[in-house]
Amino acid sequence: MIVVLKPDADCEKRDQLIGWLRGMGLDVHISTGRFQTVLGLIGDTASVDMDLIGSLEMVDSVKRVSETFKRCNRKFHPEDTVVSVGNKKIGGGSFCMIAGPCSVESEEQIVSIAKAVKAAGADILRGGAFKPRTSPYDFQGLKEEGLRLLKTARDETGLPIVTEILSVSDLELFTDIDVLQVGARNMQNFDLLKELGHLNKPVLLKRGLANTLKELLMSAEYIMANGNEQVILCERGIRTYSDYLRNTLDLSAVPMLHELSHLPVIVDPSHATGMARMVPPMAMAAAACGCDGLIIEVHNDPPHALCDGAQSLKPSDYEKLAGKISAVREAAS
Repeated sequence: MIVVLKPDADCEKRDQLIGWLRGMGLDVHISTGRFQTVLGLIGDTASVDMDLIGSLEMVDSVKRVSETFKRCNRKFHPEDTVVSVGNKKIGGGSFCMIAGPCSVESEEQIVSIAKAVKAAGADILRGGAFKPRTSPYDFQGLKEEGLRLLKTARDETGLPIVTEILSVSDLELFTDIDVLQVGARNMQNFDLLKELGHLNKPVLLKRGLANTLKELLMSAEYIMANGNEQVILCERGIRTYSDYLRNTLDLSAVPMLHELSHLPVIVDPSHATGMARMVPPMAMAAAACGCDGLIIEVHNDPPHALCDGAQSLKPSDYEKLAGKISAVREAAS
């Protein structure tokens, strides 16, 4: 249920209303915007007298929310959420470029790529230290050493870092990581999502291989319900009948998620297509449809990459793409 207050609502009376609602055992989520204040009521609202609340002078309207996701629902929070990563903001009109290799391979590799993508305009460095692979015989990442090398690249460039966490047991290793990524395979790892909800740092949540938008939002709800509202949604392609691309990039998800939720939405065209030559057109299309950022794989030697070289751009190609993205966003604005 949501209670929309009038712009001139008396603060003391508002606090009294909130106290009364909490006294009924409800959790009250307060969203204060430029023109109105919205109280989101979470819990058993069956006994709440809508007519009584609606009759209050300071109340503009009262509505029941049918969706099972509440905290990430735009009805509860009409204005865009803006997530801050270092000095960079994501959402609310701020666009973020995230780039780097699929996996960290060496200090020379990650530092050189970090410098190259920063020079091309990247705001955040991505790189995998723990790699979930389909085959148990594939490269699984450098793990703790990979995290150390990411921090070295951050020290060298000043770029914040985002990297994937696979297990609750690894949380202590990620205390100095700027953004924790939940990959597609872990989107419904609810124990992990609950623990990430107890942190005070951004979480980049990727859509699962065959998950609906509602399921993605419910996963975000797990994080937010435990206290962490710094969630960034990521569309990275889903499995369909397509037989030529790695996945199908569902760009319709971007405007739909913006309609349903106040959380920022970024797009990963690298994992969606699996082909470097397909990344630029899909990245530009994603920018045109209103995403809040892009996460793109970049490698200095794609043919010899230990992970996903086929979908990685060379630094020079990434620089060209970054320029085109700026042009697309300007044209679409």
